[in-house]
Amino acid sequence: MSRCAVDNTLKRMVVGDFQFPLGVYPVEEMEPKPGYTMVFEPADGDADGDFEEWPDRYVFDIVMSHQRLEPFCRQLFSLFKGRVFPILDVLGRDDFREIDPYIAYDLIGMDRFLECLRRYRDFFYEDGLCGFGVMTEEPFFYAFVDEHKIVTIRAEPHMKERLESLLRAFDLELREDPAGADATAHEHRGVLTSTDESLLTFDQIVEDLRDEWRLLLNIDPTNNVDEDGKDLGTTIWHCVARFMGDEGRRRYAEVILSAESLEEAERMAMDAAEALPKAPPPDDADLILVAIDRVAPDRVGELQIPKGESGEPEPSRIISSRWLE
Repeated sequence: MSRCAVDNTLKRMVVGDFQFPLGVYPVEEMEPKPGYTMVFEPADGDADGDFEEWPDRYVFDIVMSHQRLEPFCRQLFSLFKGRVFPILDVLGRDDFREIDPYIAYDLIGMDRFLECLRRYRDFFYEDGLCGFGVMTEEPFFYAFVDEHKIVTIRAEPHMKERLESLLRAFDLELREDPAGADATAHEHRGVLTSTDESLLTFDQIVEDLRDEWRLLLNIDPTNNVDEDGKDLGTTIWHCVARFMGDEGRRRYAEVILSAESLEEAERMAMDAAEALPKAPPPDDADLILVAIDRVAPDRVGELQIPKGESGEPEPSRIISSRWLE
């Protein structure tokens, strides 16, 4: 069974009775304040009020000491029944986007979601580079633990009393100013150790979760913009493609290219990977992209670009492709 483990040289920050996750902690003095806020949000709709995206809901933002986070989440996730849409946020390597937001567009069994939480508990509950959660549409119910390990819940009004009862059971009170690590200057860090070859790395866990939860990158694939919405035009992309054959055999290929949108980069990278010599035949292996990150101009020199090949983004083209050992 694949697994992960925390680097046991890391020290947990504790202020009074409040424990911070190993992966996110304040870097200046502060007073942690466990508790929660609650607001009502009316249903969303289009300009004519004909289309309802999300129904009326209550939104809870919850801060708690770390030792209570996992037990609380066990109780919270037990309220979800049947099949769900998992969510995963990770601090990625794209130079123009801080967070890689993944979501499942196909329903999966809640048991599969919970099994991954058990398998990679240190990754989920300690690491400061990831957030995770789950949602359903009927009824609308959303729960997410962000990279600060702050919990956000969105739920229809009929669930309000049940959620308030759960919060009381963990001695959490309604307050105007709950404060965790994100309330002041703070640091994020990865917490996993890789000293044992049997332990998975951060990237390997993300790859596994994308398979297990059927996650897709939740961004508009038709354009190429930064976090502020600025159009970037054509950029350099670093892509890693995975061929998965029978009995889980894996082989990886790297493709460096220039493209003007995510969908164009995905298509070009897949075609280039399939064209590599000695590639597994299509009926023997599934091909997916496990990484597709834009590279800023000042970092293009870090890529392994063949001599004589330009690292300029114009025009859209394949710059290099090779098998990774």
